[in-house]
Amino acid sequence: MIIYLGLFLLFAFSIWLIGIIHAEADWGGPSVNWLDGWTRLICRYIQHLPEQKINLPETGPAILVANHVSGVDPLLLISASKRPLRFLIAREEYERPLVSWVFKKAGCIPVDRSGRPEQALRQALRALQQGEIIALFPHGKIHLDTEPPRKIKGGVGRLASWSAAPIFPVRIDGVTAQGKVFTAPFIPSRVLLTMGQPIQCSPETMEACLEDIIRIIETPALRFY
Repeated sequence: MIIYLGLFLLFAFSIWLIGIIHAEADWGGPSVNWLDGWTRLICRYIQHLPEQKINLPETGPAILVANHVSGVDPLLLISASKRPLRFLIAREEYERPLVSWVFKKAGCIPVDRSGRPEQALRQALRALQQGEIIALFPHGKIHLDTEPPRKIKGGVGRLASWSAAPIFPVRIDGVTAQGKVFTAPFIPSRVLLTMGQPIQCSPETMEACLEDIIRIIETPALRFY
């Protein structure tokens, strides 16, 4: 019994150490940073994400938005960022057993889509005012190119205009397991991220701002035409 316990502890320590070695962003200490390392390993060797980084500011607030095709999308954005990201996610996902502790450790912000989503926007605004990066999928849920057009949520525009934080739009292409959630990270892909130019949004330019986001995140990369 002691031998098995020792082997288990050795295995757990090895998993933790490998994650720490490959971590690039500081999410609040070793208890969570090891997940950053494993995220980057999965995206590099299973998703075959190129060595590319989103041109986020080294300090200060920013809003990262992308199309949403599978459960691996947040991992791809994390892997392409040198800074930790605070994701807005549906409350029902945030409260899922077994994984809720990960979302809490990562500072995710739950959105009550059937009740008062403005609470999440206020929390996200406070995070931006403290110089953090908010990441979200403005379609609100997984939306594939083959599906009918879906209007993006206007919350991203309001956050940008309230905080004066720039919006960094990213297009995700090449995910094999489109439409899948939990299995998507482990199904090999050849992913490409296409980064658009930062967008400044104000109350006066809200409509044009949202149109620019739609154009970038809904236009497939030339490699995938």
